[in-house]
Amino acid sequence: MDVHRLNIYERLRDFKVPSSILDDIFSEAKDLLVLEDAWNALIEDGFKEDDAAEEISKMIFKELDINPDHFLDEEK
Repeated sequence: MDVHRLNIYERLRDFKVPSSILDDIFSEAKDLLVLEDAWNALIEDGFKEDDAAEEISKMIFKELDINPDHFLDEEK
């Protein structure tokens, strides 16, 4: 088990990225590499892990053109 990847996954879940979307990202090597590169770049730029997760979650929602509030009831 890759603890670094698990941490990213859990942090993004904290910012309401649905597990179905994360599962898709984590199942594709190319997508996962992009995610890890973005995560590492933000951390290297001085972002805390929560701040990096928040920024990446915003990017995911924007890229997929979805409203994060849409998933609040579905994920409970």
